Amino acid sequence: MSDLPKTRGKLTPDRPLCDLTWLRVGGPADWLFQPADGDDLAQFLGQLSRDIAVFPMGVGSNLIVRDGGLRAVVIRLGRGFNSIEIEGTRVTAGAAALDAHVARKAADAGLDLTFLRTIPGAIGGAVRMNAGCYGHYTADHFVSAEAVTREGKRVTLTAQDLNFQYRQSDLPVGWVITHATFDAPKGAPEELHARMVAQLAKRDETQPTKERSAGSTFRNPAGFSSTGRADDVHDLKAWKVIDEAGLRGARRGGAQMSEKHPNFLINAGGATAADLEGLGEEVRKRVFQNSGIELHWEIMRVGETAPN
Repeated sequence: MSDLPKTRGKLTPDRPLCDLTWLRVGGPADWLFQPADGDDLAQFLGQLSRDIAVFPMGVGSNLIVRDGGLRAVVIRLGRGFNSIEIEGTRVTAGAAALDAHVARKAADAGLDLTFLRTIPGAIGGAVRMNAGCYGHYTADHFVSAEAVTREGKRVTLTAQDLNFQYRQSDLPVGWVITHATFDAPKGAPEELHARMVAQLAKRDETQPTKERSAGSTFRNPAGFSSTGRADDVHDLKAWKVIDEAGLRGARRGGAQMSEKHPNFLINAGGATAADLEGLGEEVRKRVFQNSGIELHWEIMRVGETAPN
């Protein structure tokens, strides 16, 4: 993989990815590419051999990179892709803009994207995964997204193109979202900020926010997120079926299902990617044995296992 296109950005060979994921695990990528801007990204992808795999990576908040690393060019967007622009009720954010930052800036302008405040990660990942919480989803406010295809072409994507579903979209493999535009209802800034303070307090009360985790480990079997309301039912929540299978606090190596919230897989200290994924698979197996419910991963797992 020595014949890579020239770039104005930064190309790093054999770059360990462990410090770029929230779980702090993962082997090296063959290359890490940090493009200078959209033109740099488009030119690079247009000239990159089609035989070389590409993996767009956000802030690593919903990701396990396996211990053997990734045989690919990992693309990580930075400062050239974190702008936030507001016009009327439309908010356009760069893919690298943090969800929480977008929520705060929108609230300052009297626009309600408060659901983004407690979602870990950046806007590119929120679109890719149709991120949501408290009964609200990215798809509810999505207008369009700009992306660069694997061939280096710039395209505009509609909601129909992405076919949003619970925790997923149909973004083609190797395409890189660069910006997204949302339409937000109006609200009083002070009320929106107060709501976000309350959401953060509730999250800190119920989730292991001080631990190394990647957010919710498994999708809710019911096919939608918790609403956060008092009348929410808990029968088909991932945390409930994990708890009922006796797996709250379960461990494998340095990996653990949180005592505080059993649908949070945490690196309790010194975990490998194999520890984390292995524990997750054990949880899936035992939940199925206990309840007949098949849990599906919400955390993305990529790369190769370490050689024995």
